[in-house]
Amino acid sequence: MTPSAQAHLGHARSFLFFDVLRRYLTHRGYRVVYVQNVTDIDDRSINAAKETGGDYHAIVEGYYAEFKASMRKLGVLEYDHEPYATHYIEPIETMIRELVDRGHAYAAADGIYYRVSTFARYGRLANRNVDELEAGARIEIDEHKEDPLDFALWKFAKPGEPRWAFEPYGEGRPGWHIECSAMSRALLDPDGRGFDIHGGGADLIFPHHENEIAQSEPLMAQPPMANVWVHGGLLLFDNRKMSKSLGNFEPLSQLLERHDPQAIRWLFLQTGYRKVMNFTEESIGAASLGLARVKAAYRRLAIGSTPPDDGRELDARMEAALDDDMNTAAAIAVIYEYADRPNANAQRLALWLGILGVAPNDAWLEETAAELSADFIDRLKTALRDARIDAPAVDGATPEEAIGRIVALRNDARRAKDWSASDKLRDALQRCGVELKDSKEGTTWIVTAVP
Repeated sequence: MTPSAQAHLGHARSFLFFDVLRRYLTHRGYRVVYVQNVTDIDDRSINAAKETGGDYHAIVEGYYAEFKASMRKLGVLEYDHEPYATHYIEPIETMIRELVDRGHAYAAADGIYYRVSTFARYGRLANRNVDELEAGARIEIDEHKEDPLDFALWKFAKPGEPRWAFEPYGEGRPGWHIECSAMSRALLDPDGRGFDIHGGGADLIFPHHENEIAQSEPLMAQPPMANVWVHGGLLLFDNRKMSKSLGNFEPLSQLLERHDPQAIRWLFLQTGYRKVMNFTEESIGAASLGLARVKAAYRRLAIGSTPPDDGRELDARMEAALDDDMNTAAAIAVIYEYADRPNANAQRLALWLGILGVAPNDAWLEETAAELSADFIDRLKTALRDARIDAPAVDGATPEEAIGRIVALRNDARRAKDWSASDKLRDALQRCGVELKDSKEGTTWIVTAVP
């Protein structure tokens, strides 16, 4: 994490996937050492301090504290190690010295650069040809590197910037890529024989992870740096990249005030981790309803008297799904099908929900289990028409899908502070026997006795 600004849902998707991967590897019997590093010094945090007149370290700490609070709400397990880049300056400088001594790096007027031409495998991770990369690269006006592809390992200090001593080269601060290499080497690979899994978002493949490999492997006794590289797909918000300028950026902390964290996890599980995913209010509404279906099934099984099966079939099917490149979408389908069985094993179901990070809690057993009326869709259309609400068509939708659309509309109205529309949508559902519950975790619904 580089906490130079507020975290968003795209960050959440990445960390939630690796949380599930970690849980599943542990279930399969592996001893997992999980390192979550913090690049707490970079150009963006320094620029933010200059713009606001604040201290860069205070800015980073504030944003990171907010991010960690969001991760706790989402049920992400605690890391084993949490290295901060500024706490690893000495290991960073040691790596840079080694690279210079071996001819892989050189000192220039503005800093120390990695010499890409010395690493024959450069571009292999990203599947890019070096000649093509060189054609698109350039040297900025204030850079003094030998080649356009070379990248900074150490940036000499500029007025007003944080700095650390680095003999004999001069005061400055580390580059982003070397920070991650030094921290991973110190905590996961002190003997230079590599570690198992390195992960992040797909946007980090090039240049960040490519550069990590280039600066790490020449110093290793036995490459590669990592046996497996795992990259998560990007997240779109209403079919567009999240951006404040586009008006579709919402801080993760605010999103968690409107939606159930477990429903957010459930939504992400429905899409393969490597695929681009689109987040909409309707999609989170549908995920909430799908999770409500599982909750109702679990509640029935937990308090029922039917002798359960041994859960072995569930175990086999879930492991088959997750062994297949962590196919969480297939795993969710297995959960749905199994939970509907009258003799499903509630304990084994709870185990697998926990591995997915959506463990049942006491609230699951407290919710009412009333059923939607057979004429729910007709009743809802009448209620919407009477309230003069221009709502999406519900013809052909299941009752759960229709509720999801109304909840999404109401969320939009609440964000726009259109309280009149919000109340009308809530009342229309209430007329049909659906009661909405708003909490800091988001909006959920239960079926009440139909008037």
